[in-house]
Amino acid sequence: MNEPAIADKFAAFEELIPPLTDLNAPYREALSRGELILQRCKSCSSYQYPFESFCYECGSTELEHKISLGQGSIYSFVKVHQPYHSAFKPFIPYTVATIQLDEGPRLLCAMLELTTEVEIGDRVTPRIERITASESMLTYELEGS
Repeated sequence: MNEPAIADKFAAFEELIPPLTDLNAPYREALSRGELILQRCKSCSSYQYPFESFCYECGSTELEHKISLGQGSIYSFVKVHQPYHSAFKPFIPYTVATIQLDEGPRLLCAMLELTTEVEIGDRVTPRIERITASESMLTYELEGS
């Protein structure tokens, strides 16, 4: 993935950025470089998201960060018609989907500029949008769009 350029239409998402912590700093730094990373357990080799100080599968604290292609499929979704935050208003209606990553974990993500309807099982690919000079956000789009 390439480092994303700052997109004005995503600037309003800045106020939704969660506080920086030791656990989320590597993830956010990777997004700012245009990369998606997951945690991988050195003991059982499972991948996980969100980041934690221990493995969800075996409890080990031996975790590492691995670059992910971020590809997967739609596990579930809902189409949103209400602007629950002003940052989303230009994108109404938009889709919020649970993405089943090929590496195993599931993550919840917005799909903001779809031109076609989505279906369970559709293949998706990550799209990283720069929202400030140092922060980016992860969205998803249908594969091939």
